[in-house]
Amino acid sequence: MTNAREISVEYLARVEGEGSMRVKVVDDQIEHVDFSIFEPPRFFEAFLRGRPHTEAPDITARICGICPIAYQMSSVHAMEDAFGVTVGGPLRELRRLIYCGEWIESHALHIYLLHAPDFLGYESGIHMAADHREVVEQGLRLKKAGNTIVGLVGGREIHPINVRVGGFYKVPTKRELEALIPELEWAKEAAIATVRLVSGFTFPDADLDYEFVSLSHPDEYPFNEGRIVSSKGLDIAIAEYNDYFVEEHVERSNALHSQIRERGAYHVGPLARYNLNFEKLTPLDQELAHEVGLGEFVTNPFKSIVVRAVEVLYAVEESLRIIDEYEEPAESFVAYTVVEGVGHGASEAPRGMLYHRYLVNNGGRIEDAQIVPPTSQNQLTIERDLRFVLEEHLDLPDPELSWVLEQSIRNYDPCISCATHFLDLTVERG
Repeated sequence: MTNAREISVEYLARVEGEGSMRVKVVDDQIEHVDFSIFEPPRFFEAFLRGRPHTEAPDITARICGICPIAYQMSSVHAMEDAFGVTVGGPLRELRRLIYCGEWIESHALHIYLLHAPDFLGYESGIHMAADHREVVEQGLRLKKAGNTIVGLVGGREIHPINVRVGGFYKVPTKRELEALIPELEWAKEAAIATVRLVSGFTFPDADLDYEFVSLSHPDEYPFNEGRIVSSKGLDIAIAEYNDYFVEEHVERSNALHSQIRERGAYHVGPLARYNLNFEKLTPLDQELAHEVGLGEFVTNPFKSIVVRAVEVLYAVEESLRIIDEYEEPAESFVAYTVVEGVGHGASEAPRGMLYHRYLVNNGGRIEDAQIVPPTSQNQLTIERDLRFVLEEHLDLPDPELSWVLEQSIRNYDPCISCATHFLDLTVERG
């Protein structure tokens, strides 16, 4: 007699956007594992065609309310690549600062409200707050500290409007930035406490073999610049992205699946950044990672919550450093000349590497656009994780198995709405 089990989660909870999970096991053999993204596609690449290049940062920021800075930074770097523009000095530092704000607010939200409930056995962050009010309040205050940075440098907290090609429309004063210091000093201690808190969770055994991919910069933990590297020897310029990576459509998903050509699935995000750039973290970050037993290379995806906490601490320390060293620039942006060309940009969103490519004509209008979000890059890897969890936990009752499967998806903090992009949109009008 055939023994079949099906687990179906039609709407995944505590993730950004709408997706589902379906698995089927027949006679203890896994028949299929699907992490499906059914949220309707949003045609941002098509929207960008014909628009002035100056609108790219503000249009792409609307892709995500949690990580708009990542989209803005990838877009401006791509445009600057097309025009041969280099942004340095205080303007470059301000770009790192606003990225710090985004990492703090996004990671804090995920750690405290979306992921910690999995480890502590709560249905949601609201349910968790009933028993752990001070913990949740600490997470919300951390998130607010990040939002404050984004609001000051970006013009507003949600979908900032101050980022432009070449720099910013307006730069903050030294005094305005220094006003952030007291709360960031508190945030530093809170971030240390966060690392110690989440490192005490119980983690399933899951040391997996990934090809980790992230940006790598010779002098700093990556936000905006560097080369694309992997744990299995890849080392390429950002402009070579399409030579080594490919996107494919899968019928069950409204997100394109990314693979490394002839090699398959890969992993982007905090684990990838940490594993490929550990030596560029601050001494405090490294010391704390060793203290909590994290080590320098982490292959258990469930421990991504600890790595995110380390990155929060790094972002707070980097914010304090930038504010301390900041000198107001004479101009808020670098002047440039528009030329016809192709530009490539990549930055490290909280969830992983985000790639943009634009073809711009000599009038400065966008003729073609390509955006590859982190979650679409991780989708195949997430499915591999689900298969592993199934194999290791088939003896669990369905409710418990469903819980750990959903938890394995939330390890990636997937931004499903970001992933629902198609490259082509055809409109026929009669």
